Amino acid sequence: MRILWEPVTTPCGHSFCRFCLNRCLDHQPTCPLCKTSLAEFLAERVQSVTVFVELAIKTLFPRDYEERKSVYMEEMEELSNAGKDPKHVIPLFVCTLAYPTVPCPLHVFEPRYRLMIRQCMESGSRQFGMCAYIDDNIAEFGTMLEIRDVQYFPDGRSVVDTIGSKRFRILKKGERDGYHTGAVEFLEDEPLLGENLESIKKLHDEVYKVSQAWFMRLPSDTKRQILLHFGPMPPVESNYLNSPNGPSWFWWMLAVLPLEPRSQLMILSMTSLPRRLNTLYRVLLHLQSSITT
Repeated sequence: MRILWEPVTTPCGHSFCRFCLNRCLDHQPTCPLCKTSLAEFLAERVQSVTVFVELAIKTLFPRDYEERKSVYMEEMEELSNAGKDPKHVIPLFVCTLAYPTVPCPLHVFEPRYRLMIRQCMESGSRQFGMCAYIDDNIAEFGTMLEIRDVQYFPDGRSVVDTIGSKRFRILKKGERDGYHTGAVEFLEDEPLLGENLESIKKLHDEVYKVSQAWFMRLPSDTKRQILLHFGPMPPVESNYLNSPNGPSWFWWMLAVLPLEPRSQLMILSMTSLPRRLNTLYRVLLHLQSSITT
């Protein structure tokens, strides 16, 4: 029952907080008061603040207005800090596994995730955590997704273009506004020792070569679908040994390999580059032997 903030007036003549109105439209495209259809209003996505109502609130209730502004700014600051500091709680989209540097397009239709995406955009953070359900539970490990673009449909659904960035481990699970949240620690690869660098480079080059060969042997239709969804296999970066997540091509391969989610999650959680490379190498040899037999 707080005072109106950024008041918006609907075509049927009723005024609401812009934020509250959007929350209602996430569930049903009608006016919360008179139930008039707001489908066209929702499709246009033009929600200009009603200047007269806002000016009246500022003039008649200046203290209440400033208090409401302070609350709003605190909420936006909390949301904008998500993912920047391990002490802050991040919003979680619980759907599938995502990987660093790998594109992850999302079709957002559930009301709770419509709200989450809108909050990420309005706060300026443009990022959230992605986790999968493993054995009917939220997985312990996940990947931060950065929003590159959002395309909205007239009915409120959206297609969100995201790409993976940092990996994380969930320390404590929570909930906010109907969607899951988590206090997390971010994962980085263990530093590589100088005397082992040459052997690690040799291992890397061998696994990269085997990965390319496996992909090229796939049927044409399968390769076409992979390229449409994930794009081409990334080239080897010059500084992959110093990257907190290792080479990008590795995560691309992990995303396209026909592995069960539990195995993919185990590899995602590894912070040793040599161990990840050896694991992928064994998986590829197993897949090649299965095709041969």
